[in-house]
Amino acid sequence: MSASCGAAVGMLDMQVHADRLRMEAAEEPAQVATGVPTKTTQIIAIYGKGGIGKSFTLANLSYMMAQQGKKVLLIGCDPKSDTTSLLFGGRACPTILETSARKKAAGDQVAIGDVCFKRDGVFAMELGGPEVGRGCGGRGIIHGFELLEKLGFHEWGFDYVLLDFLGDVVCGGFGLPIARDMCQKVIIVGSNDLQSLYVANNVCSAVEYFRKLGGNVGVAGIVINKDDGTGEAQAFADAAGVPVLAAIPAHEDIRRKSASYEIIGRPGGRWSEVFEGLAQNVADAPPLRPSPLSQDALLALFKTEQAGRDVRLEPATTEDMCAATVENRRSLEVIYDAV
Repeated sequence: MSASCGAAVGMLDMQVHADRLRMEAAEEPAQVATGVPTKTTQIIAIYGKGGIGKSFTLANLSYMMAQQGKKVLLIGCDPKSDTTSLLFGGRACPTILETSARKKAAGDQVAIGDVCFKRDGVFAMELGGPEVGRGCGGRGIIHGFELLEKLGFHEWGFDYVLLDFLGDVVCGGFGLPIARDMCQKVIIVGSNDLQSLYVANNVCSAVEYFRKLGGNVGVAGIVINKDDGTGEAQAFADAAGVPVLAAIPAHEDIRRKSASYEIIGRPGGRWSEVFEGLAQNVADAPPLRPSPLSQDALLALFKTEQAGRDVRLEPATTEDMCAATVENRRSLEVIYDAV
């Protein structure tokens, strides 16, 4: 094949890919059912800033719940597909989207055993997501839940279904549980830093917005991870009107064991009391209507030198924006005298 022909084929492939993405973006997502699996199931969506420790918190929380005799399903709804990695000792879990695509290409149906795996009483699965630049992560979440419904999601008999969502992405797919009442309550994982509390405040704002539209989802509380005792997350919880469900200390033993994919939420272990208390609080906490903070109120939780509250906003001028002096020309607007 000549170089010109190869270039033409490459351009054609790029055009086909671009057209496919446009068609995908133009499609309206199918409506996802909003019922609950059983009357006794608590469906809880966990949100938080990327890297704040949601997967760590959920893996240990779900493990502790299972050890307490509860039937728990953990669903990772993050395109990184890392929710279940700690639970399975660092092993990757086949995602629903990847498995669905592979099975569909082979003309086969997806079965529960293809996408759901268990360890010591905890059932877990990953929705997955598209490769970077090749699709919409939020749409992947919607598609994943559509497949779960076909597998019988609303007939499963779990005590708790924990959904791990990325909190600093605000597109529709990631807000699905709140927008469509797919869960009863939301738990936020945060820390004593501005960025994680900014995300926490956004989640509270989303819950409040949909409550005004008639939604029923509430915030059960916040888990403070890597708590260094400075108190900003506690102050945020007090101001937003939500309880602190647990404070997981910033401790080297926890960091080291988490990095080596070791579960610390075991009965009788060094940190068992933290996760036993968290499990009980998660079970008992009612879904509350939060009071989101304004941007200034959020910044006010931090010291002046951290938040920059002593900085004055100085308006820019046209001269500031241009390299040369700008001539102030008279307007050409015609003003007519009143008749």
